[in-house]
Parts: sequence; structure tokens; C-alpha cells
Amino acid sequence: MADHEKEQPDAVKNKNKQGPAAAVLILVFGTLALIISLAVSITFGAASIKLTTVWEALFAFNPDLSDHQVIQEIRLPRVLSAVFVGSFLAVSGAIMQGMTRNPLASPAILGVSDGAAFAIAIAFAFFPGTSYVGLMGWSFAGAGLGALLVFGVGMFSKGGITPAKLALAGVAVGAMLSSFSTAIAIQFDVAQDMTFWFAGGLAGIEWTSIQMLLPVAVVGLGIAFLISRAVTILSLGEEVSRGLGQRTTLIKVLGIITVLLLTGAAVAVAGRIGFIGLVIPHITRFLAGMDYRWLIPCSAVLGALLLVLSDLGARMVNAPYETPVGAITALIGIPFFLYLARGEGRGL
Repeated sequence: MADHEKEQPDAVKNKNKQGPAAAVLILVFGTLALIISLAVSITFGAASIKLTTVWEALFAFNPDLSDHQVIQEIRLPRVLSAVFVGSFLAVSGAIMQGMTRNPLASPAILGVSDGAAFAIAIAFAFFPGTSYVGLMGWSFAGAGLGALLVFGVGMFSKGGITPAKLALAGVAVGAMLSSFSTAIAIQFDVAQDMTFWFAGGLAGIEWTSIQMLLPVAVVGLGIAFLISRAVTILSLGEEVSRGLGQRTTLIKVLGIITVLLLTGAAVAVAGRIGFIGLVIPHITRFLAGMDYRWLIPCSAVLGALLLVLSDLGARMVNAPYETPVGAITALIGIPFFLYLARGEGRGL
């Protein structure tokens, strides 16, 4: 056992050849790019606003000026929510891929996002007038239901769980829950209320949403950072993890709680926005290596950057109308998913 324990740090190092230097560069330049993207996103809209006006609205707010009101009440909450939601989805995807050792794992593909949207549909239909906090609670429960169904289907499949089977189960369960959500929305005349959650978008987000996302960020991202080292070892295999004395069940429970918190909050605020949790962890892993102590914060920064840029693109594609931001992320993510699925198809 002693020899085995000595070998594991080398295995981790071999899977993390890029080292912390690359991760630091990603964090520095990614954060810089994020700040620039936020500034550009705030200036762009139905009416263009100068950067100097944005600066004044942030640090010398004048409630009598309409541009200042637009920035403070509409555009600033929107871009901040993009930062939170993008980082939540990216970190959720990274944790899911690390825990399951499945390169196809992400909240959108494994039914978590569809489960959250399904629960919100039930809340709108049977519990009208549910508060924002209540919607978030429903979203958490639905995310858990989606994950439970997907892993249940995967466990009972012939030959056990493989990455490709889990992805297929996720797509099937997601389609089923999405169909149920649509049926409920039509039957109970809440389709108009549900359109936003089905398409995914950041329009109309207010400061109330940001206030709800802040505690989730503190708890969810905090747990993600705490278990990051354990997820790194778990990604090498469950036997390796147990051999090093890790409490794998506890780590998995904490990981699942983190994914449900982050994904549930993201769907409750922005609806179903897919593929950020799939694409970003792979890009980050390629650039920064396998050490989740670096992979998780880097994924958070790059996920936030991707969603801010996607939201900006959604407003520019067919201006002055808005394209659902979920369509923009799907254009990026679907080819990536097909590429990964092609490599995993042999495991069927």
C-alpha cells in the first residue's frame, strides 16, 4: 500500500503537465477579457451608451438621467447574472465530468437542466404566485429528479454504465421531461410564462435575481473549491481514490449537492442554457491540466466569459430583436458534443 500511495502523486502530476502557470495565465487574462466583455455588453443595446456614461452611472449615479437608470436597473443586473450563470454551469459540468469520469457529462446533457425546467412548469401550473425563492426551490428539486432518473436508467442498462450510455439516457430523459413541461404549459395555459425558461435568456433580469444568486455562489462555489483536490483524485478512478483513504461517498454527495445548487439556481434565473457545462471544462482541461484546484476556478471564469459573449451575440445577430442565448450556446456546443460522442461511441 505504501508503494501504491507514493505512485499516485506522480499520476496526478502526469495528468497535469501544464501546471499552475497556465492556470494563472487563464485566470489573469480570462478575468481581464471578462471585464472588457462586461463593459462592451453594458454599452450595447437598443440604445448605444458611451463608456464614459457607464463609468458615471456606476460611480456617480444620477437617478434623473435615463441612461443611468437603464444601466443600473436593466443592463448591469443582466451582465452580472450572465457571470453567475455561466460560472455556475461551467463548474457544475467540471464536477460532473470529474466525479463520473464521463467526458460527455454536463447539466444539459444529463437531464439536470430539463428536470429543473420541468419542476418550474409544475410550480407555474399548480402553484401560481410562487415567490422567486420558491421557484428556485422547485428548480433544485427538479434538477435532483432529472439526475436521479438519468442515473437510474443508466444503472439498469445491460452491461452497466458507460459514458455513451449515460449521455443517451440523459438525452432521452431530458426529451421526456421537456415534453412533459410543454404539455403542462399548454394544458394549464402557462406557455407564455414558460417560454423564457424553455429558450433560455437573460432579458428582464432584475437585482432580485442577483440577490438570490449571491448566497448560492458563496455556498455552491465554496463547496466546489473545498472538494476540488478530492475530485482530482476521484477522476483517476474510484479504486485509486479509496486506496488513498478518501471518503468517496462523502465527496460524491457533496459534489451532487453542489451541482444541484448551481444548476438549479442557473435554470431558475436564466432558463435552460445548454452546453456551457460541456464545452468549458474540456477547454480548461486542455489548457490548464487535470488538477481541479485550478480547473474549477478557471472554468468559472471562462464559463462566465462565454455566456457574457453569447448574450452579446444574441443581441447583435438580429438587432433590435433578441435571439435566445440558448440558441447561441447550442451552435457552439452541439458540434463539440457530436465530436466527443463520436469518440465515445465505441464504448456502447
